[in-house]
Amino acid sequence: MIFVVAGLALALATLTVVWLRSSCGLRSELRELAGRVPHGDDVSATGVSGAPKADRTAGPDGKGQLQLADALLAAGDGVVVVDSDGRELLRNAAAGRFASARHADALVEEALNELLDGARSGEPGERELQLFGPPREVLQLRALPLRADGRVAGAVAFVRDVSEARRVESVRRDFVANVSHELKTPIGALALLAETMAATPDDPTVLRQLAERVQREADRLGRIIDDLLDLSLIEAQEAPIRESVPVAVLLSESSERVRAAADTAGIPLEVESPSPSLVVACDRRQVVGAITNLLDNAVKYSEAGHPVELVVEADDEYVCIVVRDAGVGIPSRDLERIFERFYRVDRARSRATGGTGLGLSIVRHVAQAHGGDVTVESREGEGSTFRFKLAVSAQPARPTVVRSEVAEAS
Repeated sequence: MIFVVAGLALALATLTVVWLRSSCGLRSELRELAGRVPHGDDVSATGVSGAPKADRTAGPDGKGQLQLADALLAAGDGVVVVDSDGRELLRNAAAGRFASARHADALVEEALNELLDGARSGEPGERELQLFGPPREVLQLRALPLRADGRVAGAVAFVRDVSEARRVESVRRDFVANVSHELKTPIGALALLAETMAATPDDPTVLRQLAERVQREADRLGRIIDDLLDLSLIEAQEAPIRESVPVAVLLSESSERVRAAADTAGIPLEVESPSPSLVVACDRRQVVGAITNLLDNAVKYSEAGHPVELVVEADDEYVCIVVRDAGVGIPSRDLERIFERFYRVDRARSRATGGTGLGLSIVRHVAQAHGGDVTVESREGEGSTFRFKLAVSAQPARPTVVRSEVAEAS
């Protein structure tokens, strides 16, 4: 044991010395570059447009350059600085992953070198790279010449990870396109039905059938709008209200909302009765709505006689509400996307059952808003199991009245 400790101490000391030497060397190189660049207002980093972006002034002792180096080393974006000969003076930790890299990162290093070569020639450059990973990344590269006294004294390149920004932009575009399409369908149907009703004013039977269809389309449009409002409310809540609610109450209210539909479809609904002491801190309305959505989907996609189970798995930290069915299942290619807004595995069947395509997206947002998660396991033709996880509440439950109400799920 003594030899092991001594060996670890020696290795740590060696690494420390190497780091100090490399750091001092870097600082010396920066001083050398600073010494070749006159101090004053004539030192600038030229932006992509060719206009000065920022001026850096330092005293004779070079402290300004060292402070700038420290800032660049600590930056979250990747930074690479070279002199006019292309000699690398600084590479921070964020850019270190690309040095001597392989595979996708090697492409980034190659692009950095090309941009830096262009910047040393006085031409700023910018490029966006998509790395297919895993994980998938989108990197924005930018190189700028560093000028002094009208000549190029070096170049700097920046690497910024814009993956999340691009993902959000893609989600926004898809959402706008999808919601426009989903709203256009019932609105177009309503216009067509109204036109048909106006053309057949003397046939009560046809008018009655058309009026029923108008009501169904109006209800569908209302459900889409309600679900969109629910999603907006969940996402906008910075400090949502939480109350301690027994899990048994959540299961009872959710199952009662879908029991009538389950009975009509001939599907047994098997609900576990957890301990009254098992409590979660949650927005009761949101969580009941999320569980109802899971149960409603299970009923809609199950065959008559096949039960839908609602059970609870719990430990010291989390309560996992499990909805299990033996229905049609979900193809493996769709498992990663079923929680997206308006995504449907079987569009024809979803429209026939009156779904809006927003139910599972609401479930995911409710789970995340409560610090939990929702997952799915499924085999096509064998059924699906959804696990809706919530944090356990340490507070005692307040007296709660269990209400039985039947409502149509989204």
